Amino acid sequence: MAFLTKLSKISPLARVCLSRCMSHVPENTVYGGPTPQTADRRVTLNQLKQKYKKGEPITVVTAYDYPSAVHLDIAGIDICLVGDSASMVVHGHDTTLPISLEEMLVHCRAVARGAKRPLLVGDLPFGTYETSTSQAVDTAVKVLREGGMDAIKLEGGSPSRITAAKAIVEAGIAVIGHVGLTPQAISVLGGFRPQGKNVSSAIKVVETAMALQEAGCFSVVLECVPAPVAAAATSALRIPTIGIGAGPFCSGQVLVYHDLLGMLQHPHHAKVTPKFCKQYACVGDVIKKALSKYKEEVNNGSFPGPSHTPYKMNPDDVDGFFNELEKLGLNKAASAATAAAEKMNTAQRPDTETS
Repeated sequence: MAFLTKLSKISPLARVCLSRCMSHVPENTVYGGPTPQTADRRVTLNQLKQKYKKGEPITVVTAYDYPSAVHLDIAGIDICLVGDSASMVVHGHDTTLPISLEEMLVHCRAVARGAKRPLLVGDLPFGTYETSTSQAVDTAVKVLREGGMDAIKLEGGSPSRITAAKAIVEAGIAVIGHVGLTPQAISVLGGFRPQGKNVSSAIKVVETAMALQEAGCFSVVLECVPAPVAAAATSALRIPTIGIGAGPFCSGQVLVYHDLLGMLQHPHHAKVTPKFCKQYACVGDVIKKALSKYKEEVNNGSFPGPSHTPYKMNPDDVDGFFNELEKLGLNKAASAATAAAEKMNTAQRPDTETS
């Protein structure tokens, strides 16, 4: 009470200063929301807009699980895309079509636990947003609420897709559009074929990207289109373009995690690895070598050696264990335990012999 009495007597300026010192709310905010962004906190749409305005490239990489998400986080990638490409590079399918929303949500949750800095974007899988705008909004809400994503990506530029994108944005969810080669539409595209290679197709790419912008998308992916088409779309838009197989004139680039790392050496993956992907490592070769070495050492008995057998019993406990096993009639087991203890002690004993 005495404190409150004293507080009432101080000057208005001092009271303001004191309240700022006592408050956990940053003085430049009007509510107790997120604290100001720092380098180690989640990338925001505002930060991406600033990068775009400054002409700084935006980096995007896919991730599908906790380890890959952690790697993106450490590398400082701007956007982590939980792509429906998981259908191909994780689940082994030939297309992106089979993966379900439930499977995508599992991937999203794992990624959300691992990537603390990148903006998290989840793909809407095939069959989960085409029926109606309400279905599209419901799916997008699930990706954020149950998957832990910050935004969603949807493919295509048909009127119904534009309407779906607009409805999702109006529901308060950030959206990335996707034009050019849209893998979910391979049935009508006739396979994984590049788009925009003739005049009408090129104009359609640009117009569709502009329509997605007007629908409220904060960015558009341009996939497998000629560089001049990507350059035209990038120039025509007021939002960032993210290229994949679209040349160097986009606002940013995206690649699939497994592709850029050279992760998989299986013939199936060789069949689906795109021509435009640059391999920045040959991780698959390293994995194959490590697994082969492991198999070799298990087969020849060199693994696990003393340095990888860390848990020990003191001699008295070994003797007591031996005696108890004998009481149980497990003489063979008792002998095996004693022999193992002697062998480990011999292997771990430093060589004291002198030459």
